[in-house]
Amino acid sequence: MSIGIKSASQDTSKSKQRGQSRNFFKRLIREKPLGTVGLLIVLLLFLTGIFANFLAPEKNTANSPGYNIVHVLDRLKPPSSQHPLGTDQLGRDVLSRVIYGARLSMIVAVVATLIHTVVSTVIGMACAYFGGWFDLIVQRFVDAWICFPPLVILITLMSVIGPGLIQILLVLGVSGGIHAVRMKRSLVFAIKENQYVYASRAMGASHWRTMIWHLFPNILPMIIVIFSTAMGGMIMAEASLSFLGFGLPAPYPSWGGMISGEGRSYLLIAPWMVVWPGLTLSLTIFGINMFGDAARDLLDPRLSGGLGSYKLEKTEVMRRKILDKAAKNTGRE
Repeated sequence: MSIGIKSASQDTSKSKQRGQSRNFFKRLIREKPLGTVGLLIVLLLFLTGIFANFLAPEKNTANSPGYNIVHVLDRLKPPSSQHPLGTDQLGRDVLSRVIYGARLSMIVAVVATLIHTVVSTVIGMACAYFGGWFDLIVQRFVDAWICFPPLVILITLMSVIGPGLIQILLVLGVSGGIHAVRMKRSLVFAIKENQYVYASRAMGASHWRTMIWHLFPNILPMIIVIFSTAMGGMIMAEASLSFLGFGLPAPYPSWGGMISGEGRSYLLIAPWMVVWPGLTLSLTIFGINMFGDAARDLLDPRLSGGLGSYKLEKTEVMRRKILDKAAKNTGRE
């Protein structure tokens, strides 16, 4: 009997979450047209990155000339039927390189932002919850870290550990996470003094259980918003490093790397070498920022019109149960 009740409650909670997701996308389409366009651009980026091997294979095929295949006779050719976006100084197809660059941008956007979110959330929650000397030491380190311009820190770290995809993901994620610690810390400060947190501790819950089950769900909507907006910054940071020569080494077709170096050298002769990767990069950043702003308006409970209920109903039920148990225990004593 109890198993049936639990399964029914789980089905109800899942149906509510699906309803909230449908409501979010309905409101996004109805109220945020630019956010909808941004979402379409982000989906196009992800689909292009996922199917990059089919759209821009590494080897020369009948459908694609390959993103890193050198055709000396086709050097600096303008856009044509064979090369829709032209070729570079080595005769490589620009369209294939732009397509494969979408995969690298997708990896950087997701993985680096995920590392950024984990680092900032864990450290920020711990600082706000424990406070005291731990918070004092960590915040002084964060103060010293954010005194330096982010690009200077990124260039210094990349020059020390060397170029590479894994190195870029770690440097961007950890550096950006440290910069965002204060933001996550302020989110936890706003809710940690609620009565259900004290009730959870009174019931014997550990510190980490309290943070995971009672603090984290309440800041999750804001974390999702920050995650969506930080993706564009990660792509721009990777492009900046590649532009300065500290990003992905050759022959990886990074959009920033395509713009710098040979792209600038042949700007007057073959402007398509710079125009197409620059336009793709700009559209991607625009789409991510538009979708992130729309998601903030619809999800952030601190703003008017924000849903503010993403996985919060379960937390509210748990809070009431804990308060009821604490009241019963107090009455027995």
